[in-house]
Amino acid sequence: MSTVVQLHSKDDVVISLHEIHQGENLQIQTEKNGIINITIQEDIPKGHKILVRPVIKGEDVLKFGYSIGKAKRDISVGEWVHIHNLETGLKGILDYTYQPISQQEVKKESEHTFQGYLRENGEAGIRNEIWIINTVGCINKTCEVLAKMASEKFKDRGIDGIYHFSHPFGCSQLGDDLSNTQKLLAALAQHPNAASVLIVGLGCENNQIESFKEVIGEYPPNRMKFMKSQEVENELETGLSLMEELVEYAEQFKRQPVPVSKLKIGLKCGGSDGFSGITANPLVGAVSDLIVADGGTTILTEVPEMFGAETILMNRAENEEIFNKIVHLVNDFKQYFIRHDQEIYENPSPGNKAGGISTLEEKSLGCTQKGGHAVVVDVSSYGERVIKPGLNLINAPGNDLVSVTALAAAGAHIVLFTTGRGTPFGGPVPTVKIATNSDLANRKKNWIDYNAGQLIEGKTIDELKIDLFQYILDLASGEKKTNNEKFGFKEISIFKDGVIL
Repeated sequence: MSTVVQLHSKDDVVISLHEIHQGENLQIQTEKNGIINITIQEDIPKGHKILVRPVIKGEDVLKFGYSIGKAKRDISVGEWVHIHNLETGLKGILDYTYQPISQQEVKKESEHTFQGYLRENGEAGIRNEIWIINTVGCINKTCEVLAKMASEKFKDRGIDGIYHFSHPFGCSQLGDDLSNTQKLLAALAQHPNAASVLIVGLGCENNQIESFKEVIGEYPPNRMKFMKSQEVENELETGLSLMEELVEYAEQFKRQPVPVSKLKIGLKCGGSDGFSGITANPLVGAVSDLIVADGGTTILTEVPEMFGAETILMNRAENEEIFNKIVHLVNDFKQYFIRHDQEIYENPSPGNKAGGISTLEEKSLGCTQKGGHAVVVDVSSYGERVIKPGLNLINAPGNDLVSVTALAAAGAHIVLFTTGRGTPFGGPVPTVKIATNSDLANRKKNWIDYNAGQLIEGKTIDELKIDLFQYILDLASGEKKTNNEKFGFKEISIFKDGVIL
């Protein structure tokens, strides 16, 4: 196995593929300068950066062929490049000019299919579940008990499960916060992985069932039932009666061949490390291109983690209108930081830094690779459902659970979640945890679903993209389950930015 890898011929750094010790002499094959000999100046952790060209204070340091920040001081060849000698070069709100690049053609594949559930409105689901959605956090426990009772009572009725998603909101909220809660929950209520849905209210909350119905919009009349808890004598008894009707409705759906053009895949990373931009994120990008080529939809979010790489996405916009939408998406989120007196570029997290990521530019350049090379066809607000096939951007923060929930609400049937640190959580839809390195994949088998670390162990990206794509089709067809499904880790989190009464 190689000791280091250089990602672009312009790069000033190479990435260590395992721990390297002070005093070791390395022969490094660079694309730009051929073979060079360097002596390691200090211990280099696995996944971290080593300088291969002298850099003076204030100069850009390149990785991925782009600047990942400025040198805090003069740095010599063989030094460890990290937060002690590298800082972000990003500052303030930027002006952008549309400079469309010639697009790399995404090869059209013969259309693949999966075994899914066709819904009355023409959408497809990959699970035939029943969801209980509460309008307000006061009745979380009621809904949790109801879900358990219904799961036991209807366990042999041919459905894939009955789930409730706890949240603390829906009451004492004002303005955009209440609107965000309603939009997010309404979008989940329309998700095709739920064959049918029970909406449970308390009765005195801001998010009243009557106004919530208006946000939900049209739906098949037998697919959704509503219960206001304060107006029934026994909410559990009434709830089970309504669930009986919803189960009967759900039972009519059977798996059948469905084209990949109806599939929507969310793209997310969390707990990134120095391998994220080498293995898992490029792999997910390659799979995203396959899905888009098949007429399907992929969805990218985590707006703060676009900062520093946003122009790559902007210049891939389908047209100038979409370019302007991306500009607003990015600048509006920067204003959110400013409004709360926070540093816009205060990123990455402690876990990211431990894994080898030094600046937001570096993190963003790795993160945006999940979008592959496809044209950006649309931009959607938080809580909106994506409707246009192709690569879409949606507004949501980088927080793992908030952004995965937003992806599910946007319509993602599955979320591909790359991670170099690991996490057990899962969203309301199958959440595929893709390890950036084999150590994590082997150590956390109950968390990790797929190992992208194979890319630095002899497997090619062409091999793995086909393998991961087939895994997704098997998952969509119900032939496989993710770990979050197996262990019942299905959660939501709603974005909050305002006053609570």
